[in-house]
Amino acid sequence: MNIVMALFPLIILIAMGYLLKQTCFVTDEFWGNSEKLNYFILFPVLLFLNLESVELDLATVSSVLTVLVLAIFIAALILFILKKIYVIPVQRFGVYMQSQVRFNTYIGLSLMASLFGPKGMQMFAMLIAIAIPLVNILSVLALSSLSWSTLGRTIISITKNPLILGCIVGVAFNLLDLKLIHSVEQLFKLLAAMSLPLGLFSVGAALQFDQFKTHSSRLLMNVFGRLVLMPLLAYGLCQIFGLSRLDSMIVVTFFMLPTASASYILTRVYQGDHALMAAVISLQTLCFAVSFPVLMSLLF
Repeated sequence: MNIVMALFPLIILIAMGYLLKQTCFVTDEFWGNSEKLNYFILFPVLLFLNLESVELDLATVSSVLTVLVLAIFIAALILFILKKIYVIPVQRFGVYMQSQVRFNTYIGLSLMASLFGPKGMQMFAMLIAIAIPLVNILSVLALSSLSWSTLGRTIISITKNPLILGCIVGVAFNLLDLKLIHSVEQLFKLLAAMSLPLGLFSVGAALQFDQFKTHSSRLLMNVFGRLVLMPLLAYGLCQIFGLSRLDSMIVVTFFMLPTASASYILTRVYQGDHALMAAVISLQTLCFAVSFPVLMSLLF
C-alpha cells in the first residue's frame, strides 16, 4: 500500500504535464525553457544538497556501486552480443541500449524521497553520479558504431554535465567538511524544492503514443527487458554481494525506473530511430506504474 501511495503523486504530476501539453495550456516554448532551467540549475542544486550532507559509509557505498556498474555492464554486453548475432542496425540498436541502461532521474528521486526518505535520496544521488557518465558513453557508442573519436567528444561533454558537476561539488563539500552559510542553504533548498514537480511535468509533456501500433513487438521487448529483467538482474547481484534489505530495495528501485525522456533527444541527434525511442519512453513510463508495485511486493 505504501508503494501505491508513493506512486500516486508522481502519476498525477506526470498526467498533469501530459494534459497541459495536449491542451496547450502553456506554450510549447515553456517546456523547452523549463527543462533547461531544471537541467542547468534546479536539479544540480538538489543533487548537491543531498550529497554535501550524506554520511558516507565507504563499505556500503562501494558494494552498492559495484552492483550498479556490474548490472549496467552485463546488460550492455548482452546487448552487444545480440547485435552481433542478429545484425541489428545501429539506428535501432541505440534505442535498445538506451531503453535498458538509461533511467528517469525525476521519477527516481521522487520515489526515493517518498519510500526511503533522506537515506534513499542520498544513495540515489551517489548512484546517478556514477551512472550518468557511464550510460551516456554506452548510449553514444551504441548510436555511433563504436566510434572512438565520438567517444572522446562524449567524455568531454560529460565533464561539463551540470548534474555531474553538482554531484562532484557536493561530494567535495562533504569530504572537506565544508558548510553553506544559512541564507545560501535556505536559497538552495527553495531552488531544489522546485526541481521534482517541474521535472515530472516535463516527463508527462514528453509522452507520445502515436507509434504504439507500428512497433508493437519491439516495444514489448524493450519494456519487458527494462521493467522486469533489469530489476531481476540487479536483485540477483544484490544477493550475491550481500547488500542489506534497504540498500537492495534502493538499487532494485533504480533498475525498475523507466528510461530517460532525454533519450529521445540523443537519438534524434545521432539520427537513430527516434519514433521507436519516443514510443519506448512513453510505454515504459505507463507500464512502470504497474510493474513497480507488483515486482517490489514479490521481491521484498
